[in-house]
Amino acid sequence: MAPSIAPSITPSIASPPAPPPTPPGIRRRSLFAGVTALGTLGAVGSLGTGCSRVSAASGVEGGDLLERLRAQGVVRLGIAGEIPQGFIDRDGELTGEAPELARVIFKRLGVGRVQPVPTEFGSLIPGLNSQQFDVVAAGMYVNPERCEQVIFADPDYQMLDSFIVRKGNPKDLHNYRDVVEKKARLATGTGYAEIQYAVEAGYKESDLLIVPDQVAGLNAVEAGRVDAFAGTAVTARLVVKKSGKAEATKAFAPLVDGKPHVDGGAFAFRLPETRLRDAFNVELHKMKKSGEVFRILRPFGFTRAEMTDLTAKELCGG
Repeated sequence: MAPSIAPSITPSIASPPAPPPTPPGIRRRSLFAGVTALGTLGAVGSLGTGCSRVSAASGVEGGDLLERLRAQGVVRLGIAGEIPQGFIDRDGELTGEAPELARVIFKRLGVGRVQPVPTEFGSLIPGLNSQQFDVVAAGMYVNPERCEQVIFADPDYQMLDSFIVRKGNPKDLHNYRDVVEKKARLATGTGYAEIQYAVEAGYKESDLLIVPDQVAGLNAVEAGRVDAFAGTAVTARLVVKKSGKAEATKAFAPLVDGKPHVDGGAFAFRLPETRLRDAFNVELHKMKKSGEVFRILRPFGFTRAEMTDLTAKELCGG
């Protein structure tokens, strides 16, 4: 039985450094990419992650990255500085739901150590495919666009949306349609999937207040600049914990093509490395069955409602 995993700190929402500019046309979790970053790839050395690169797939069917990782004893994790998915805590330690899960799974696969490679969210897939790191461990949402660029493990969690609103929810906002009908002022994060969800509900994108991250969103709500900030349910729950002025609404499913949509976050691997992805999935499924995934994710604000049997194949569109 694996040792219990606890984060180095209780997940607290402290605003990370301002991100470098988001590349044009790149968006975040569920649909595209980009959000608050801990640093650029150039900052890797300062975190002691090393700069050696694993060479491209050798031509072995399914790739031989797992064997090479076992031989070198370390796997490099691409993270995006997002709480609670993957971040460096105030003591300089790597933590978050994805890194903690990665530590356990890769140890069972014979790779004893993980190293963080921080970058902005929009650079995760390009960084993976240019071999800046070996796997994306950032709770990345699985969608058809991304499935053309990388291969995903099955999701380790599923996620709905939530609003951060003033205490008592004075505008009575519970979904994007409410925001449109009540002409509420809405904010969300840079490149968040919630932009698209709001637009699909009929909200003008030009009317959205775009802020760097969830902390800035909370501040905008508390200051009365907006009526709501849209983000993931787990993020909203965490960010309002210490607020005396704001609360999180009940989680809800945004509508995509008129149907309720549930996102799933997962680890991503380079296209040739199916052997590593499949081995990862075997361990992940064992841990789901035993309840170990929930025990690892729970300290980061995840509930049983976020545990999932969604598959990457479903979310990739076949």
